[in-house]
Amino acid sequence: MIAAFIAAFLASSLAVAQTEAKTADVIDLSGVWDERIIEFAIDSIETAAASGEVEYIVLAIDSEGVVAGTEQLVELASIVAEPPLPVVTWIGASPAKAYGGAGQIALAADVVLAAPGSEIGYLEPTIAGEEASTPVIDLSALGDLVDGASLVEDTPLFDEVGPESAAPRQVGQFLNGMEVATADGVVVLQTVREFEGGVTNLETIIREPNVVDQFFRLAASPEAAFFFLVAGLTVAAFEFYAIGPGIAAGTAAVSLVLAGYGLAVLPVRWWSVALAILSVLLMAWSYQRGGILLFTILGIAGLAVSGFFFTDAAPQISPSIPGVLLTIGSAAFFFLLAMPTVARSRFSTQTIGREGLILSLIHI
Repeated sequence: MIAAFIAAFLASSLAVAQTEAKTADVIDLSGVWDERIIEFAIDSIETAAASGEVEYIVLAIDSEGVVAGTEQLVELASIVAEPPLPVVTWIGASPAKAYGGAGQIALAADVVLAAPGSEIGYLEPTIAGEEASTPVIDLSALGDLVDGASLVEDTPLFDEVGPESAAPRQVGQFLNGMEVATADGVVVLQTVREFEGGVTNLETIIREPNVVDQFFRLAASPEAAFFFLVAGLTVAAFEFYAIGPGIAAGTAAVSLVLAGYGLAVLPVRWWSVALAILSVLLMAWSYQRGGILLFTILGIAGLAVSGFFFTDAAPQISPSIPGVLLTIGSAAFFFLLAMPTVARSRFSTQTIGREGLILSLIHI
């Protein structure tokens, strides 16, 4: 009787496990792609396939291009083309972009969706700033998409896409019953499950890079790398002249570390980097000399030239105009207002006014 009870219990547990609904994984691949995020995408797909608990994966792409990781990008393209489980690429949320190698990865999937208003194109070069980089998919049949960006809803590749693909939840509903090719054959997706009173999507899990990767990827864009470089140098000058408790020095160090990561992965113009450094030094020297307005203006102009020509990867990756202007305005504020005010209040000589002297004499 005990053996029969155990067998019945195991059989019921197995039946529950077999009928338990799987999950849907959405892999967040937003921002400029470097080696870290490509490895993250590969690991996420392989981990989901090994777990056996994932019904399908959505690669959520919003990227102006790829800056590093050629070997990893080739590996990712092969996995997306012949995935171990259903993989769908989705260019979103609106408005989103898929340029360069990121656009090629999007097109490598058997099912490609996009949010209305998104763009795909500028598929070459594969690695931004490297004209000789080899495509990871066949681009011969894509026509204008190779040389320019097109609205997704105007592209024949996306005839099946409508407003219902505006968010991951709507993507799940749209995919229900769709056939998706995998390395083991075609799979019919079951992206919704029934419950008493209606149907609902499978549980959707958003996968993002770990905290360390997210920290360094803060500088993985031209305007961000430019900001951290200028901010680090400016705050370091502020600490030198204002002699604070060290908080500004720590902030400058963190900013320069992030700027270094951005400079390491982005296709930057090094003369522009040198110009940014010289411009900050010129503004600091102008402040030291008593605030020579002409040299301060020259420093601001140098920052403007450096910021707008910071990278050599247009039209895929180019600095954001608002981001560059914010950086220039912040540096100008520091040297024209913040530093003189703080230094004056910290180093000015304490004096006793006439009324204070009279009161002191009366008291004596």
